[in-house]
This record gives sequence, structure tokens and C-alpha cells, in this order.
Amino acid sequence: MAESFFANLGELRYLPTAKRIRALLGGEVIADTESALLVWQPRRVVPLYAVPEADLRGELEPGRTGAEGQSADGGMLQGRPVLAVGDFDLHTTPGDAVVVRSASGPVAAFRPADPALAGHVVLDFDGPDTWLEEDEEIFSHPRDPYHRVDVRRSSRRLRIERAGELLAESGAPRLVFETNLPTRHYLPREDVREELLRPSDTTTACPYKGRASYLTVAVGERVVPDLAWTYEQPVSDAADLQDLVAFFDERVDVIVDGERRERPQTPWSQED
Repeated sequence: MAESFFANLGELRYLPTAKRIRALLGGEVIADTESALLVWQPRRVVPLYAVPEADLRGELEPGRTGAEGQSADGGMLQGRPVLAVGDFDLHTTPGDAVVVRSASGPVAAFRPADPALAGHVVLDFDGPDTWLEEDEEIFSHPRDPYHRVDVRRSSRRLRIERAGELLAESGAPRLVFETNLPTRHYLPREDVREELLRPSDTTTACPYKGRASYLTVAVGERVVPDLAWTYEQPVSDAADLQDLVAFFDERVDVIVDGERRERPQTPWSQED
């Protein structure tokens, strides 16, 4: 299945959605449609929304020239080069950069040249400050209908170490199995050495789990920024993860039932 997924990574892909999609900027609706398309540009692993031009609430103007055809890598996923979630101006399919001009400000957009997408423009997800699928707010990027996130309670014995220092140990983790990503281990606060954790200013958003707050970890004399994270107010689908702590398996040593796991290689792998 992974091979099948990556076999089409170099192609422009699209899929209609039955959801009502709205994009707002400064409280003003700039797009409201029941005919949106999910669009994956080549080398993108997450989709964006393409909206019919007739359903935009603003004027379309020429935009600045993007970086079509550039080969810069956003990272690696299962050993394959992929583009980062951001970098909207980096387009990998022919088309024209445009801007949706509204009273609340401009939003970058892209008009693909593919005839199948005629009359649609892809909106920069970071342009509007609020996106709604029906009446539910979504974060980071649209949800992929072929992407699963399963949260499962477990009784496996889990131990997290960094440079030989114990960071956490638990017999009641919750495991998150997410498509094309390594298993994530979320631990109760009482099973984590809280005295090693420091709040970080870093936050990220996940369409499947919500907004994450990061934690810096002090290991001996070393301070490792953003080594762990927690969801204080997850979306309803991930309510079981509230206030639990997860560490980047790419940057710590994970021992499950006495067996040390190999660190996975992902876009979040780094030397520190």
C-alpha cells in the first residue's frame, strides 16, 4: 500500500468533497462552496482546497510568480523526498499565481492549468485565519480522506530515555497509529518526569488532533528544545489524548516491553 501511495506522488491528484467549505479572513467570508476539490500537487502528501471561482467573495488579481518546478526538498517520508506543508508559492504543476482580494486583505491562490481543474483556484491554507468544514473548524490543512488516525489504549511497558537518562516510564500508554507515520506513544503526566520538562513557545496544528504545545526537556547539563508535546484541548476525534505527553521517537530511545526500538527516519529526524 505504501508503494501504491508513493507511485502517484509525482502526479497532480484531485478529489471532490461533499462537505460545505468556508474560508474566513478577519471575520469576512472569502469562500463559501459545496463544490470544493481536494488537490494534491506533485510531491505533496497533504491536500489543499480548490474552490470554484464563482464561490469566491473577492476579486481575483494576478499574483507574484511562484517557484514552479523547483526541486527543493521539504523533507523525507519513508525515505522519499516530499515538500513541506507550507511553502505555498512552490508549485509543482503548471498554472498561474493569483490573489483573492477582499476587504479584509489578500489571500494567495493558484489557478492550475490542468483542464480538469478549470474554473477552480487553490487557496493558500495559511491565508484565511479560519477554515470550516460544515460548522467545524479545521487546522493546518484539510483532512485527507485516505488518512487514518487510530488511538488505542495499551498495557505495553514503555520506557523513554535520552542519552541514558530516564524521561518517562509507563504501563498505560495510548498508542497513535497514523497513516505513513511511526507509532506515537502518549503517556500520562504522572508517568513522565515532570521536573525535566520546560514549557516552550512553540505550537503546531494538526487537522486530526488539534493544536499542540511543545515542551523542552533538560537532560543532565543539556537542554533539548521541543523534544515533546501535548494537546491541551484536542479536537473531539482525539479527546483521549488530552494532557498526555508524547516524545519524538526520532530523537529519544524507546524501549517497548524490554526491546529497544530503532529510531525512525522522518522529516522530524534531526541531530541535537
